[in-house]
Amino acid sequence: MTVPPSLWTPEGDNLVISGENGEVLSQLPDGAFNLIYLDPPFNTGRIQSRPQTQSVRSATGTRVGFHGRSYETIRGIALSYDDAFADYWTFLEPRLEEAWRLLADSGTLYLHLDYREVHYAKVLLDALFGRECFLNEIIWAYDYGAKPKTRWPSKHDTILVYVKDPKNYTFNADAVEREPYMAPGLVTAEKAARGKMPTDVWWHTIVSPTGKEKTGYPTQKPLGILRRILQASTNEGDWVLDFFAGSGTTGAAAAALGRRFVLVDENQEALSVMTKRLGEQARFVVAPETIRATGS
Repeated sequence: MTVPPSLWTPEGDNLVISGENGEVLSQLPDGAFNLIYLDPPFNTGRIQSRPQTQSVRSATGTRVGFHGRSYETIRGIALSYDDAFADYWTFLEPRLEEAWRLLADSGTLYLHLDYREVHYAKVLLDALFGRECFLNEIIWAYDYGAKPKTRWPSKHDTILVYVKDPKNYTFNADAVEREPYMAPGLVTAEKAARGKMPTDVWWHTIVSPTGKEKTGYPTQKPLGILRRILQASTNEGDWVLDFFAGSGTTGAAAAALGRRFVLVDENQEALSVMTKRLGEQARFVVAPETIRATGS
């Protein structure tokens, strides 16, 4: 696949690309990124629904699943299938397929969703990557915001972690910042001083509304979450992609850790925040498709 040299080369600058991500992704080459982090819109506010989706064996299927077999997805008539849900997965599914294509052979995908969509995403990614490529379900737990009295308060997001090759991927356990033991008296003084390796449940505050980290972008994610992800699943100099870039936290974490990054967004508020936040750490470009569409 040919990529315009002005858009991205592995020897080039960190990039923030202004453009519709579906168009931008098609201009990036296979296997270019060691890590992809995605924090897409969560599709909140839709009615509850249950899709009928079936993955079947197919010699011409585009997904590789169990034991390297090819599959295709068959979508049937859905029960209580509202437009918001249909539009959401029609939008997101091809972008996840592109994420698989863009990952390096040793690459890792982190998909950040909430309880409304994560179970559908798990089934889709099992078919796309293969169940053996599922590495972790990370629970990011926090305690902030409204606390309803009619149900258990929802205070966590879910991050699904998939690798391109379950026998060859990056995971730097020793590079991850350690955290205090919950019961330090039950371990040796040496272990208590060093701290423990985080589990798949991450207790981390949201971005403080009054803290220095706050950019004003409504769905900004904490730098600490992205720093942990990059410490574990990339090495210095690796390329990282985030095509729902928002406030640019992925780029800020990557720059601080010596990783290279490409961020994509078409929202002008997001682009304004990233321009201010990342400054000279990235080159800001407009995707060629966007230029042709607008005539600018």
